[in-house]
Amino acid sequence: MQRKNKMATKNYTVAYRRKRECKTDYRKRLKLLSSKKTRLVVRKTLNNIIVQFVNSKGQDHVVCGVTASKLRDFGWNYGLGNTPAAYLTGLLAGKIAKKKNISEAILDMGLQSKTSERLFAALKGVLDAEINVPHTKEILPDESRIKGKHIAEYYEKVKKEGIPIQFSTYKPRLVENFEEVKNKILKQA
Repeated sequence: MQRKNKMATKNYTVAYRRKRECKTDYRKRLKLLSSKKTRLVVRKTLNNIIVQFVNSKGQDHVVCGVTASKLRDFGWNYGLGNTPAAYLTGLLAGKIAKKKNISEAILDMGLQSKTSERLFAALKGVLDAEINVPHTKEILPDESRIKGKHIAEYYEKVKKEGIPIQFSTYKPRLVENFEEVKNKILKQA
């Protein structure tokens, strides 16, 4: 009998699986959900950016979402995981959300690093689509980085040094292509 009593009293509680795997911060999630506002969920992968507007009533419901691969429909000819693509994806998602009567949201970056320029470039795109998201001005990237001038400058530097392998598919019109795609998004979306 004494053995059963020892087993009945546990001194350790197993944490939720997503918490154990470091995928969810439940305290932070509870704060976001208690605001009852639409969440702007921005996620990055190695070669893609995902921007979604999510409502939570019992469970998450994605109101609208855009991945960077949608930029190909607007004529984007470059990588989908860089800062200019993140901005354009945020701008496109913001325009679609505006059509669905979303005027404000709260940024939800999950457990991702808060130093990623791509996440804040997507936020800047949403802000330029006239969606109100609380933020500080210091976190937003420079306009030159959003347009991809840093990529073009690096390409020129590498080209002078004679190492073209890294940019084998790069076309030197990145900044012009950025402006064309941005104008298409602003007109069509």
